[in-house]
Amino acid sequence: MTEKNATTPEAGISVPAEVYDRLAGAAAGAGLSLRAYLGRLAQSLPTPAPRAEPAERTRAVRHEWNGYDPSEEEQAELDVELDRRLARAGTRDLLAAGPAPASAASGPPG
Repeated sequence: MTEKNATTPEAGISVPAEVYDRLAGAAAGAGLSLRAYLGRLAQSLPTPAPRAEPAERTRAVRHEWNGYDPSEEEQAELDVELDRRLARAGTRDLLAAGPAPASAASGPPG
């Protein structure tokens, strides 16, 4: 990291051209420079602690409601299984298409 001055550190990052083009397009669409857009994006991302707080509240409510409280090891195994199922289902295409209609979302899990 190089420093422009004592209060404004700057860093260069390398990303694939497709990523750069997408970010630059999003910035232009928002009427911002890429620097301003990335700064706004960075400020909007929660750090690990704020991300953990809702997860912990959800875990506590779930445990109180039905007694389910997987260990960290069980949670890691469940995460691997979820990733496997999402990959099998072609999730990238599904996520890009947006939420499923209510009638499609009510089917049995895969």
